Amino acid sequence: MPANNDNNENDLRHLDIEPPKNHAAGPTAVAVSMKRALGHMGPVRTAKTLLSLNQAEGFDCMSCAWPDPDPGHRHTAEFCENGAKAVAEEATTTRATPEFFAAHSIAELDSHTEHWLGQQGRITHPMIKRPGGTHYEPIAWDDAYALIADELNGLQTPDEAIFYTSGRASNESAFVYQLFARAFGTNNMPDCSNMCHESTSIALQESIGIGKASVTLDDVYNAELIIIAGQNPGTNHPRMLSALEKAKQNGAKIMAINPLREAGLVNFKNPQTPRGMVGPGTDLTDMFLPIALNGDLALFQALGSLLVEWDALDHDFIDAHTTGFESWREHVRAVDWEVVTTTTGLTRQQITDAAELLRSSKATVFCWAMGLTQHRNAVATIKELTNLAFAQGNIGKPGAGLFPIRGHSNVQGDRTMGIWERPPQHFLDSVQREFGFDPPREHGLDTVDSVRALRDGKAHFFLGLGGNFAQATPDSDVTFKALRGARMTVQISTKINRGHLVCGDTALILPTLGRTEKDVQAGGPQFITVEDSTCSVHASRGPLAPASPQLRSEVAIVTGIAEATLGDRHGIDWAAMRGDYRTIRAHISRVVPGCEGYEVNVRRPGGFILPHPPRDTRTFETDSGRGEFAVSPIEVLQVPAGHLILQTLRSHDQFNTTIYGLSDRYRGIEGGRRVIFMHREDISALGHRDGDIVDIVSRWDDDDNVRCAPSFRIVEYATPRGCAAAYYPETNPLVPLDSTALDSNCPTSKSIIVSLVPAGQGNPDTGSPDQDSTGSDWDHRSHPQPHHLS
Repeated sequence: MPANNDNNENDLRHLDIEPPKNHAAGPTAVAVSMKRALGHMGPVRTAKTLLSLNQAEGFDCMSCAWPDPDPGHRHTAEFCENGAKAVAEEATTTRATPEFFAAHSIAELDSHTEHWLGQQGRITHPMIKRPGGTHYEPIAWDDAYALIADELNGLQTPDEAIFYTSGRASNESAFVYQLFARAFGTNNMPDCSNMCHESTSIALQESIGIGKASVTLDDVYNAELIIIAGQNPGTNHPRMLSALEKAKQNGAKIMAINPLREAGLVNFKNPQTPRGMVGPGTDLTDMFLPIALNGDLALFQALGSLLVEWDALDHDFIDAHTTGFESWREHVRAVDWEVVTTTTGLTRQQITDAAELLRSSKATVFCWAMGLTQHRNAVATIKELTNLAFAQGNIGKPGAGLFPIRGHSNVQGDRTMGIWERPPQHFLDSVQREFGFDPPREHGLDTVDSVRALRDGKAHFFLGLGGNFAQATPDSDVTFKALRGARMTVQISTKINRGHLVCGDTALILPTLGRTEKDVQAGGPQFITVEDSTCSVHASRGPLAPASPQLRSEVAIVTGIAEATLGDRHGIDWAAMRGDYRTIRAHISRVVPGCEGYEVNVRRPGGFILPHPPRDTRTFETDSGRGEFAVSPIEVLQVPAGHLILQTLRSHDQFNTTIYGLSDRYRGIEGGRRVIFMHREDISALGHRDGDIVDIVSRWDDDDNVRCAPSFRIVEYATPRGCAAAYYPETNPLVPLDSTALDSNCPTSKSIIVSLVPAGQGNPDTGSPDQDSTGSDWDHRSHPQPHHLS
């Protein structure tokens, strides 16, 4: 079976592995950023974009949702290495024209890697694959809208349609998108949050009454203790490092809880400062806990047990603002320390030392990301973290609070604007008052359930507002088959991705403006708005001319589809919203809670902050009207002998499914992606050696399907015994569709039970290595999905 040679990136024989660097950012980051930017954009576009990035009158970075400093305190270069890469990817001068699609069949494009696809440039024209077609061909915008309308209006029920949203969509496009879906008659609005922070949203909604962070950026600066759990700032949120550096300068201590000792958790060389460019940088972490995968719930309960034992509690806050404390106190008092140490891989002394830091802090900020949210017990784990905040009164006071770190730049704003398959009734009531129709009240489908519906023939139409649904979702073989079974798939996109190639009988690509580009409509130049991880809403204005005259904004595309599909149904004036986004924002101000005066407030430099009752007034819109302590049993993940727990993660050279390059220099990897990080003793105990090529086979008890990710190179790395890590989306085939978090239905991508077999032996059809077993980094799509151990 021939290997796919995309500039040798798939051949593990060319992959270099160096010792991981012990610091993040610094001169190397600057050099890499500028090299990428200049290579993709040239000097003029590089200056025009990067100097506008994250500025008050510029555009918002698309690579994360980290909050911006106050306008008067921003650097001239207010961006990180990965932000510069994201801008370079979007503002590239390379183009994927109709001639490009004519020269490359869908099958040929699908043989390439995600990295190669992303390097083919911006899509310039609307394109269609007709039934039975082998290539995409151009189509006029109005014809595309008419085809979509015919398909939607031909469905037996609106619930046969799925409307997916990526977190890159603006508030304006998200609002009109949810309005269109609900006017059409469905709440089937899965979004990328279903696969990442859905566990956070559910846990916080039930615990504090709102699924958002209870801090501002100033709270991070002024904290006495910052706990970073299940998060890698250096790769996923690099601008956070400068905030941590400032907190350290103000006297904060930082505790990092993570299976891998990531560079961004150790030392930061700030490229904005002389110390960062030529000096030793700033040592960030005061305490590092190398926790075993899925051990966080046990750790947090043990910390709570010690705080209770020491009476290191804020009884005034507990009595005035919470309920359920007594039950929680008795539960953590009875914690089984043998279970705790076994589950966490930590010693009792390590945990006691961590609790001492909590006891001595009068203001603690708790930060977390996917390392907590993508486990079966994720909701319980985040509730336990919230319990710790309640116990010491660390909500609603300066320098303290709960801080889920969002990844997509506007995933939080999309949810605020109504992108949710489970919308609250008060939001639907507001939509009804504003637009005069009663929106559907039953809950719709989330991401996992959307794949099931497509798989089972219960849904036939898929529309994606941004993103790469095919590559982001779990159980890739199942997802691909499900999408290919759709009658029509539509992707609103800037560049080619796997979702355009794993497509329905009829498939459309509708090219849209990016964040970097000017948006001019009938009413003149427009701006969009976004919300960051701290509930701050601000404007974004791109500086560049569009990549093609054929491009349309997300708002224009969504309203165009809506007009073609619904006509004048409900009397909604889609053209007015398309022509001037102030019309949309006027609707938002009357529909979305906290957005009164939206137009005026968002035009202020830096925008405005949405209300947050726990943060602002220590009030909680929960069932009890108080912050709710939760009691959760510690569930120990059972791992059979000869198996490992695998977590999927990003490399330093990617953003979600967008692969910028083949470098993960903070982990010492150059030139390839199909690697699995393991403890040296696990490598030996399982009969392998550092550098061996293996197939990774996943385990799921109640499922007969065969899952395998072939041809990964073993890399010795500092990770707890029994734990392993590898990059996604290459490992998404290993994540069973039905393995999800309780209550949130979030895929369990951080706790996959796997075994390793020699390369080629994971193929169940032959039971022996494939003919090409020389270590080539095969693409999983060209191999049958393997054996599933039970």
